[in-house]
Amino acid sequence: MESFISKALDDVDIQILDAMQKEGHLSNVELARRLNLSPPATHARVKRLENDGFIDRRVAILNQEKLGFDLLCFIFMSTNIHKAEKLEVLEKELMAMPEVLECHCLTGEYDYLLKVANKDRKGLESFIRKLNRLGITRIQTSLALREIKYSTVLPIGDRGK
Repeated sequence: MESFISKALDDVDIQILDAMQKEGHLSNVELARRLNLSPPATHARVKRLENDGFIDRRVAILNQEKLGFDLLCFIFMSTNIHKAEKLEVLEKELMAMPEVLECHCLTGEYDYLLKVANKDRKGLESFIRKLNRLGITRIQTSLALREIKYSTVLPIGDRGK
């Protein structure tokens, strides 16, 4: 991966990506000032990085607790579904559930790991009922007591260290 990144991106691209992931609200003018580039050159680079798929999307990260989503859960799931078509249907169902913040297909004891936000225990109970209707054979739920670290920042600015 390191060799692909170093061939596809120069140091200025890395600086742009690193700044944008840490401070997504930066204007093009401010980003250009920090990089000692002209605003049109910066804009062109950002557009290229978006078009080449290095930037998936730009979002605002909301405060879960202030919005009433106080119950963050990690749900390990197993299923007895083995046909690719049925697994695709299951995964589409999971992706359509607004409570699911993240869904990962795993190796090992469980097939999937979900990161789920609910407002309360009743919301979690209702969500688990929805999962049970999808052919899930085993569920293990862990509630997050507190968050120690949360980040969306990839360590791309630390290349070579």
